[in-house]
Amino acid sequence: MALLVHLKTVTELRGRGDRIAKVTFRGQSFYSRILESCEDVADFDETFRWPVASSIGSSEILEIQVFNYSKVFSNKLIGTFRMVLQKVVAENHVEVTDSLIDDNNAVIKTSLCVEVRYQATDGTVGSWDERDFLGDGSLQEEEKDSQETDGLLPGSRPSSRPPGEKSFRSTGREKTQGGRHGEHKASRSVFSAMKLGRHRPHKDGPQRQDEPAVLEMEDLDHLAMRLGDGLDPDSLSLASVTALTTNVSNKRSKPDIKMEPSAGRPMDYQVSITVIEARQLVGLNMDPVVCVEVGDDKKYTSMKESTNCPYYNEYFVFDFHVSPDVMFDKIIKISVIHSKNLLRSGTLVGSFKMDVGTVYSQPEHQFHHKWAVLSDPDDISAGLKGYVKCDVAVVGKGDNIKTPHKANETDEDDIEGNLLLPEGVPPERQWARFYVKIYRAEGLPRMNTSLMANVKKAFIGENKDLVDPYVQVFFAGQKGKTSVQRSSYEPLWNEQVVFTDLFPPLCKRMKVQIRDSDKVNDVAIGTHFIDLRKISNDGDKGFLPTLGPAWVNMYGSTRNYTLLDEHQDLNEGLGEGVSFRARLMLGLAVETLDTSNPELTSSTEVQVEPATPVSESCTGKMEEFFLFGAFLEASMIDRKNGDKPITFEVTIGNYGNEVDGLSRPQRPQPRKEPGDEEEVDLIQNSSDDDADESGDLASVSSTPPMRPQITDRNYFHLPYLERKPCIYIRSWWPDQRRRLYNANIMDHIADKLEEGLNDVQEMIKTEKPYPERRLRGVLEELSGGCYRFLSLADKDQGHSARTRLDRERLKSCLRELESMGQQARSLRAQVKQHTVRDKLRLCQNFLQKLRFLADEPQHSIPDIFIWMMNNNKRIAYARVPSKDLLFSTVEEETGKDCAKVKTLFLKLPGKRGFGSAGWTVQAKLELYLWLGLSKQRKDFLRGLPCGFQEVKAAQGLGLHSSPPISLVYTKKQAFQLRVHMYQARSLFAADSSGLSDPFARVFFINQSQCTEVLNETLCPTWDQMLVFDSLELYGEAQELRDDPPIIVIEIYDQDSMGKADFMGRTFAKPLVKMADEAYCPPRFPPQLEYYQIYRGNATAGDLLAAFELLQIGPAGKADLPPINGPMDVDQGPIMPVPMGIRPVLSKYRIEVLFWGLRDLKRVNLAQVDRPRVDIECAGKGVQSSLIHNYKKNPNFNTLVKWFEVDLPENELLHPPLNIRVVDCRAFGRYTLVGSHAVSSLRRFIHRPPDRAAPAWHATGEVVVSMEPEVHIKKLETMVKLDAASDAVVKLDLAEEEREKKKKKKKGSAAEEPEEEEPDESMLDWWSKYFASIETMKEQLRQQEASGIDLDEKEELDSTEGLKGPVKGKEKSKAAKEEKKKRTQGSGPGQGSEAPEKKKPKIDELKVYPKELESEFDNFEDWLHTFNLLRGKTGDNEDSCTEEERIVGRFKGSLCVYKVPLPEDVSREAGYDPTHGMFQGIPSNEPINVLVRVYVVRATDLHPADINGKADPYIAIRLGKTDIRDKENYISKQLNPVFGKSFDLEASFPMESMLTVAVYDWDLVGTDDLIGETKIDLENRFYSKHRATCGIAQAYSTHGYNIWRDPMKPSQILGRLCKEGKVDGPHFGPPGRVKVANRVFVGPAEMEDENGQKKPTDEHVALSALRHWEAIPRVGCRLVPEHVETRPLLNPDKPGIEQGRLELWVDMFPMDMPAPGTPLDISPRKPKKYELRVIVWNTDEVVLEDDDFFTGEKSSDIFVRGWLKGQQEDRQDTDVHYHSLTGEGNFNWRYLFPFDYLAAEEKIVISKKESMFSWDETEYKIPARLTLQIWDADHFSADDFLGAIELDLNRFPRGAKTAKQCSMEMATGEVDVPLVSIFKQKRVKGWWPLLARNENDEFELTGKVEAELHLLTAEEAEKNPVGLARNEPDPLEKPNRPDTAFVWFLNPLKSIKYLICNRYKWLIIKIVLALLGLLMLALFLYSLPGYMVKKLLGA
Repeated sequence: MALLVHLKTVTELRGRGDRIAKVTFRGQSFYSRILESCEDVADFDETFRWPVASSIGSSEILEIQVFNYSKVFSNKLIGTFRMVLQKVVAENHVEVTDSLIDDNNAVIKTSLCVEVRYQATDGTVGSWDERDFLGDGSLQEEEKDSQETDGLLPGSRPSSRPPGEKSFRSTGREKTQGGRHGEHKASRSVFSAMKLGRHRPHKDGPQRQDEPAVLEMEDLDHLAMRLGDGLDPDSLSLASVTALTTNVSNKRSKPDIKMEPSAGRPMDYQVSITVIEARQLVGLNMDPVVCVEVGDDKKYTSMKESTNCPYYNEYFVFDFHVSPDVMFDKIIKISVIHSKNLLRSGTLVGSFKMDVGTVYSQPEHQFHHKWAVLSDPDDISAGLKGYVKCDVAVVGKGDNIKTPHKANETDEDDIEGNLLLPEGVPPERQWARFYVKIYRAEGLPRMNTSLMANVKKAFIGENKDLVDPYVQVFFAGQKGKTSVQRSSYEPLWNEQVVFTDLFPPLCKRMKVQIRDSDKVNDVAIGTHFIDLRKISNDGDKGFLPTLGPAWVNMYGSTRNYTLLDEHQDLNEGLGEGVSFRARLMLGLAVETLDTSNPELTSSTEVQVEPATPVSESCTGKMEEFFLFGAFLEASMIDRKNGDKPITFEVTIGNYGNEVDGLSRPQRPQPRKEPGDEEEVDLIQNSSDDDADESGDLASVSSTPPMRPQITDRNYFHLPYLERKPCIYIRSWWPDQRRRLYNANIMDHIADKLEEGLNDVQEMIKTEKPYPERRLRGVLEELSGGCYRFLSLADKDQGHSARTRLDRERLKSCLRELESMGQQARSLRAQVKQHTVRDKLRLCQNFLQKLRFLADEPQHSIPDIFIWMMNNNKRIAYARVPSKDLLFSTVEEETGKDCAKVKTLFLKLPGKRGFGSAGWTVQAKLELYLWLGLSKQRKDFLRGLPCGFQEVKAAQGLGLHSSPPISLVYTKKQAFQLRVHMYQARSLFAADSSGLSDPFARVFFINQSQCTEVLNETLCPTWDQMLVFDSLELYGEAQELRDDPPIIVIEIYDQDSMGKADFMGRTFAKPLVKMADEAYCPPRFPPQLEYYQIYRGNATAGDLLAAFELLQIGPAGKADLPPINGPMDVDQGPIMPVPMGIRPVLSKYRIEVLFWGLRDLKRVNLAQVDRPRVDIECAGKGVQSSLIHNYKKNPNFNTLVKWFEVDLPENELLHPPLNIRVVDCRAFGRYTLVGSHAVSSLRRFIHRPPDRAAPAWHATGEVVVSMEPEVHIKKLETMVKLDAASDAVVKLDLAEEEREKKKKKKKGSAAEEPEEEEPDESMLDWWSKYFASIETMKEQLRQQEASGIDLDEKEELDSTEGLKGPVKGKEKSKAAKEEKKKRTQGSGPGQGSEAPEKKKPKIDELKVYPKELESEFDNFEDWLHTFNLLRGKTGDNEDSCTEEERIVGRFKGSLCVYKVPLPEDVSREAGYDPTHGMFQGIPSNEPINVLVRVYVVRATDLHPADINGKADPYIAIRLGKTDIRDKENYISKQLNPVFGKSFDLEASFPMESMLTVAVYDWDLVGTDDLIGETKIDLENRFYSKHRATCGIAQAYSTHGYNIWRDPMKPSQILGRLCKEGKVDGPHFGPPGRVKVANRVFVGPAEMEDENGQKKPTDEHVALSALRHWEAIPRVGCRLVPEHVETRPLLNPDKPGIEQGRLELWVDMFPMDMPAPGTPLDISPRKPKKYELRVIVWNTDEVVLEDDDFFTGEKSSDIFVRGWLKGQQEDRQDTDVHYHSLTGEGNFNWRYLFPFDYLAAEEKIVISKKESMFSWDETEYKIPARLTLQIWDADHFSADDFLGAIELDLNRFPRGAKTAKQCSMEMATGEVDVPLVSIFKQKRVKGWWPLLARNENDEFELTGKVEAELHLLTAEEAEKNPVGLARNEPDPLEKPNRPDTAFVWFLNPLKSIKYLICNRYKWLIIKIVLALLGLLMLALFLYSLPGYMVKKLLGA
């Protein structure tokens, strides 16, 4: 229903001015646009539309007012036009031209022309009859009012409005250019009540109205008529054709099925971190230790001495049992500490932080071999401090981690390319400051008892607020807190907490908590998490994290203060809050730091400083909001709550909280601000009866108490009948509706998308036709929705209170949705039938992105809580987000539950709601809610079911405007509900027997009925119709038809004692038939549908049922369709589901193969001795023969039995089949052991093969050539498997042989040292193993590169199984894949054709990175294993995993087929009628088998000892055999190499489960189990895949690749052909074999040990076996020679991997020839070598010391070297003293003996870890030689000058002279040839020595000339040399200059040198001068004497 007003023109206006018109109907006003400076005619030409909920009465009035518009003053009224709508209601269309009247009701000259159109109720609300449109030109462009049409019509454009223009409907004929200017200002206030954005003109002319985008069924017919019948159905988007069931009148919103809050529930987690090595650590000569910290747990690696690149390879595991939220916020911190020991904690070099959530969100939940960048938190200007290479993985219970295969990691690490950072984080992260500004809080609860307060008040007379709040912020492992504001419910802080961290941070969330400061302990009041991903955007147009200033709401426990709050966890942010706690106003800003700035404080300590306060209005203008609710029904109230009167309370924030709201915010007075006048004016004018509105309207927030009535044994209901209580609350909040509107638009798009995708999935699942069309429709809708968002979201741009985040988020949402719309559009074109699944996956990504974008980080209005109160105690609650209820005049912006009837299920608060308590419904409410601005509240009742009268509270004045306190329904309809309960399947096992006694209870309104109880089944077929009579529903009949109330179905388990157990719940909507409709197709009778049953959050089965609600007309029940069915009087009327609804049945035969029972556990402590299996399906069944002695032989002696049963034709409706095992005891008693329900019979349905396929009697031959040398290129053409073709690929064998010989000759040629042919005798099994691992890794890399879609491949595999003979093409594809997989390394003659890097030619095996079972479909090719489950044992049933409930296994199979079978099956050769369909099955008599288990190695074991290591050994159990290899434990190793084989004898079937366990050896006490893996040998033994002994890649009789099977390939081939009744094998001519119509070719001869060639058929036979899958009908892949990787599990830690074990198992029947000796796979012993290093000279060494006398630079050089990691073998040369030029001469020899594993390129050292260790620990470290130069000091520590580390496998070749030696050689910046000492044996040259300077850059500090010589231990013994310069073979003393001596040993010599050399002449001069002076002095001295003498003449 809608009213349309088309305002055309207003004429004869006086003067010139800006005109605006206002159109009002039912109190809802719309404004036109402003026409600037009009003269006498105002040409508005605009259309306004009101959706109308109830019919328009003929006395209602439409009012149009025309104003002169003024920007400054209020608008001046020109005149008014009022029109009574009587004629409009009668004729639906009126056009009027009439004069206006002024204020005094006098007619004025101005007249207006208007057209009014009324669209009356026609069932489909809000859509239009198209014929209305076509006749009228002016309305031609009015679009259909359906959201989807909007951007989808041909020629439409996404943003079709010029940017500034409002979207009121204007075709823009007379739009004046200036008209945009003033309108913008007005828009802020005037348009707050307008209907925005509904329609939009298109740029390209009038629209074509002929292709609606969303078609209802009846539209399709119109369309077909209009477009002619040549319609391509794909061009239509059939978006809603399939979804006809969706409700039409939209008065109800969908309920949410899942009940239990999953957050906050603790789970098991394991964080495992391997620290491999560190590189480029900053610092000189350090002893680094790595500390790994997760949360509060710390673990340390061992210390490595004096190295900057330590190698650790240590593995740490941290176990946690906490809730996911707590887990993901924990910080993982990896820090490197220098010289830590017992006494001192060491100094931090650098650290790296990341939260667990970041790791968990990685693919596979892990980082593998990535480099963490270390930075120093105390000195942020310093730059990076080194790298640590590590693996980090986080596993939750049930996650399975695929660890990349551990093998020798030789790839040179590209550090920059493998940083430990999530995808999309730049490698260079900057430091940044995070400012968290805390402004103020409101509405805090009281946190102390009021006792003290009362005492104080009595004495002092002051009354204080009882809370002392402060705010604490946690981020990235640091926390900061504000000051404490004493006694304040509304504290003001204005402080900011500043964090310094790298940006982008690797921590996703910041936690802000208001806490109450207390003398004893501080408690959290409320917690808010800021998700940094939501407040920033890392795209190229992104923005840094920013937030607010904005209010955030905090929720937690209820507000009443108790000393011990049981829900305190909720305040810590765990679980869903059950009550509003407070709002906090905060802001967040980030600035990146320029670290080069000298003023910067460089510490990262958290600082708290004052922040500038912000104005009150910055978060938005305070507006009055109005919340209205009507309780239409309250039922299913849990009887435990007693029968005291019950009331419901609704609160929003603290408003409405009568009981414990306490600190209620004051109501703000509306302040008048300039520019608000229009608004005030508007309120005055809007309607007369509003005058009293601001008079205090008391809120009514709770319903009157009412006593509940009994519904049935479990539930009460409240008898509201026709009187529905209402509540209403006025509240004041900052007006930030725009945020919520945008979120709502996105939510709407996402909901539509989700619904559509679910439809598509359902269609694919149920194999309905054309899912791709529905998907196209969904994408169409999506792109339309996205474009609609672009037009709507960008509105209130000028809003003052928009924060930066609002602007940025809007921009990024607009960008995202625009691109999503484009992608959806282009995807739509790509959807084809075969791509549906892929595209569906892409759409799921859209959905996630939309949900992410719609989550608004800045809250505005708090959520609404509905509490059920009983006796003033809060019992149960529901929480509704406010945005879902928010009203907007634009439909898309309205919340999804606004003005709709919502079904709410109340639940228990907090932890009480966990587990089974949380699954019982506390109450079910049908509740109508509306929330919006008070001034928009005219329409708040419009969504209620019609037909009520309002009852107001008697409040004197203004009676008519106050909201009702209850509604009385005058209209009620009588209905009958028929519930057709057909069956349920896969229910929850509620009894200890593993079965249940289910019955269903159906609730509708306040009635309930039960089906009968069916005993002992999980798949009950009730086949029962329940009839609910005399139902009274209130409201209009039409609405009830479109939107009936929902039906709740609960399934219970009947117990003989006690009350029934809840097993699950589901909802349904009935199909409604009105009294005037006929009961006939297409709508009736209803179809049975599957409804998913939920138990808590988990699914617990499906219900197959149909529901119809039939209106009882005036004639009473006589009109209803008759109920035909037996009314059985004694039992009460149990009526079956009537014909037409129940499925059509036909006769099927089910054949059962009974093989045997395994691993039956005890039942009630008694062992099972004489078991029997009962099979039941749809009420029929068959029993197996009895096993007379389970211990002796657990197999059945009668193999095949069958029974016939009536099953539905529709396979989807097939009932499940139940398998039950009972134990027959004496006296005819029997007990149930366990049961299994096969929920889907589809995989057992026998589909007779298509006889038309030519696959079996083909005439031609297909040649499959298996030459290992075949070029990959040839593969493309090689295998054509169309059975009829005859393609022979001829291979010139002679040429091949010649090639081989040539190769043999070239073999030892040294031109290409890498390519040399490995020597046969050198190779062992490990060579083969390592080569295979390389191949596997290569494949994985290729797979990633080519992005093979594994899912597609799996689908292909699974379809092969179903379709019998597969089409040729597919098969050849599969074969090609296979061949590409087996890398071309096989046979000694493999040439250089292999496109990969040249590899030595080694025969390989297949390494499976997972269990063999997963590769070969559990070996269930004909024998299936069914796990038998026991029911629950006690109350914690939900925590127990399926594993724990398994009580045994039944082996057998099923075959289902329609009864008369086609004749030809039974006519086939060798058909044995007793075996029915199971032909060719081996006997199940006991058989003895030799089992040989080869255990290769284990990786990533869970540490079992305190030191973080384990001492693992192998234990093997099979039947009664138990081997514990305890004495061969491997000390302190988490990656032990076992390399052992074990032989066991077993007899199947008694002993068929092999357990291989790894135990941890302990000196004292019992050994602990680390983990175990179980292998079912029997299925392997009998499998057609032949898993007894893997087929090798090549056949040889000697050497490392010796054939292991006692049967040769030709014998195996013969046997397979015989068993499969295949014609063959026919050998000949040599090198060919023919099997059926396939021909295999291969080499025709082989060599024996002595190199003699002999002709043989084995190669071609092997080639046939390796391609057995190519054989028609019987072919399947045979298991190749392999090593499988099995996860180790520990029963104490279910579901979490404890490591992995690599092994394989061979089995040989004892009645066959005995196999040879086991392969030797013992670990390679390291080879002993000796490395001799001669240090000849150094040059250009930096000079460190200043000379004592002369101040010149010199250095006392010595060279230190070591090979093994810990410097325990370090050797120093003597000192070359006083080198003035940096030259040093040494001639000094080091000797390093070491043990080396060539295959792994590691040195092996064994040593005791500490003096207390029991035994030595073996370490493997890379072979790296370190040379360092030092400056010797006598009194202080020696100074480190420089070093170089040479990896002996690949190091730069030394330079010939010191001049050519440069720093780049070591840093790898120039290409230097790399050499390996193991190949070269002897190398001499100059190498640079480097150190880091203050700026952390490398600088050259010296050069060393050295010679490296490698010898094996034997050679070294024959040719001994002395250490240093000693005998034997001494080196000559170095020729050092005289300066190289020590002054205090030889003072004279040094003085002589110092003085004589330099200052000779100077000294001579000085001596002469001194002599002269002396002479002078003597002369002067003796002069007086002489004078006297002379004078006296003596």
